[in-house]
Amino acid sequence: MNSDLPRGLTPGEIETYHRDGVVLLPGLFDQDWIGLLDQGLQANCENPTDRSRVWDRDPAGRTMFYDSQAWQGIAEYRKFIFDSPAAALAGQLMGASVINFYFDAVFVRSPGSQFATPWHQDEPYWSVEGYDTCTLWMPLVPVKKENALAYVPGSHRLDSVFYQYNFGDLNPDGKAGIDQVDFSHVAETAFPDIAADPQGFGVVSWDMAPGDCVAFNSRIMHGGSGKLAEDRDLRVFTTKWLGDDVRIKFRDCGMDPDHRAVMTERGLKEGQRPGTDLYPQIWRRH
Repeated sequence: MNSDLPRGLTPGEIETYHRDGVVLLPGLFDQDWIGLLDQGLQANCENPTDRSRVWDRDPAGRTMFYDSQAWQGIAEYRKFIFDSPAAALAGQLMGASVINFYFDAVFVRSPGSQFATPWHQDEPYWSVEGYDTCTLWMPLVPVKKENALAYVPGSHRLDSVFYQYNFGDLNPDGKAGIDQVDFSHVAETAFPDIAADPQGFGVVSWDMAPGDCVAFNSRIMHGGSGKLAEDRDLRVFTTKWLGDDVRIKFRDCGMDPDHRAVMTERGLKEGQRPGTDLYPQIWRRH
């Protein structure tokens, strides 16, 4: 498997990433990497971590399965994180000098699932703070733009603190309560109703094939993926990467996923750069 990027990123792609907070990057991962992640995802679904949740279960039994931080127990995920071009891709997009891995997350929808991802931003939930964060969203099956994750370009640069959705309450299987958040005491304004006027907000999404990825800043507003046709499933593997300015932050409003306990066990404190074997440094600019 090739650990090098199959091509250099263009100045236009890098400019788009910083201007819009999101960029589509077609064909950057070959079938070997997709096949490896498919194997890992199958193992993940068969043996979920204790952080897993079913975000939705409809009367027909269709589900939306979520898990995170599974990489230490799944060899395929570890190989992708350490050996694939992903860290270099994040480093080049962000113009970083070093890249640490933060965590993985998977999203698996049954064919025909109508569950749509609530609109939100990522960084307000996280146990870190900084502009230089990058998520790579990789579908392992073909996905149409109307079913893919969608974004509000430029919203990563908004200064307002918005009331964010509590994903901890999404679980019909008795795990509600994991990683609860309550933004009522910190929010300055309600989250915009983007679903009511996607065109007015300039929402973007794309048809994607396995091997394509979308890179996005953790502060961008995103959501809406789902509402699948009866013959379509959706399997997505994501990785989160940390660039130069990211520091640990424990939030009184709660965190999801909440890394406070594992960070504290490793001696990591607020204001420090994430590190140790939990958040390994994967890439350094030569």
